[in-house]
Amino acid sequence: MVGLSALLVPIVLSAVIVFVASSLIHMMTPWHKSDFPKLANEDKVMDALRSLNIPAGDYMVPCPGSRGEMQSPAFKEKLNKGPRAVFTILPGGPFSMAKPMILWFVYSLVISVFAAYVSGRALPAGTDYLHVFRFAGVTAFLGYSGALWQSTIWYNRSWTTTIKSTIDGLLYGLLTAGTLGWLWPR
Repeated sequence: MVGLSALLVPIVLSAVIVFVASSLIHMMTPWHKSDFPKLANEDKVMDALRSLNIPAGDYMVPCPGSRGEMQSPAFKEKLNKGPRAVFTILPGGPFSMAKPMILWFVYSLVISVFAAYVSGRALPAGTDYLHVFRFAGVTAFLGYSGALWQSTIWYNRSWTTTIKSTIDGLLYGLLTAGTLGWLWPR
């Protein structure tokens, strides 16, 4: 068994490596460019939403108030008439990448901590690279990709976007596993 304190350097380094890799993927390649296509009538949609003064948050329309309402003819008519949507409203104003980037790095640290914890509980110091790689890789991959599929299953998020993000998660898991395996205590 290996304690987390012995794995601090590989934990932080793996988070840094994932952070850099994800930044390169999102800023230097067209891989995710098609994830959110531009609306042809973007200005009209924004004007309409702005006029409604909807507070920032997650929404679904139509949204039944109760189980019973789901069976009502009026609600069924709303469903059939459409459109149906699941969406997030963000506040207006300038967009800063600082907060999301900090949160992404913290998230990467958390995934690395869990990968190190699982590996450290299962494997002793001196374990060979591939054994560490296997434990850390599966744990990190599940952390980065496991919950992505729920949005596609329940809210019809694009399968293409989910698959691309899952591939990203696989890469991040492999980088985390490689770093932990490489710097595993001897």
